[in-house]
Amino acid sequence: MKDIEVIHNYLDTQATRCFNLLYERYAGKIYSKCISMLKDDVLAQDATQEIFTKIFLNLSRFGEKSKFSTWVYSITYNYCIDFLRRKKKQKDIFSDEMEKAAEPVDDLTSEKELLEMEISQLKTVLDNIPAGDRAVLLMKYQDGMSIKDISEVLDKTESAVKMKIKRAKAKAQVTKKEMFKEPHIQ
Repeated sequence: MKDIEVIHNYLDTQATRCFNLLYERYAGKIYSKCISMLKDDVLAQDATQEIFTKIFLNLSRFGEKSKFSTWVYSITYNYCIDFLRRKKKQKDIFSDEMEKAAEPVDDLTSEKELLEMEISQLKTVLDNIPAGDRAVLLMKYQDGMSIKDISEVLDKTESAVKMKIKRAKAKAQVTKKEMFKEPHIQ
């Protein structure tokens, strides 16, 4: 059965097996996203359970305006970002202040550099950029989400998402250069 059929069946019958089917389909994906954002196994496990509680309590509010997977991703993403905001007591995770933005770089060059970066370097760089920037890059390049889907998750316009991705790539490129400076030979 498709997700939407399972949802309608659950809402009509309250059958536990329907919700269990959704849990089986999405628990691994939610946990994976939580671990990539929260960087802690126990926190990710707890978050997965809390996110499923939110899904369970709000399933009747799923408006079918997007795919169910996008709706689930949005809940997961927002939960993790809210958690990180509370944890760090930082109000501006998604700050787009121009003075903090890295100098504009050629978009094709920065994307090529990200793609050619070694896995260990990429992981280190992603761990050292702001959570919002890391998340948007993971949505685009790891999860293969479209700009449209990312804009729905973030509740931003597509052009704002494109700019956010561009700035996140620039920050990743600057971070890489700072962290992996090659020694100068004299």
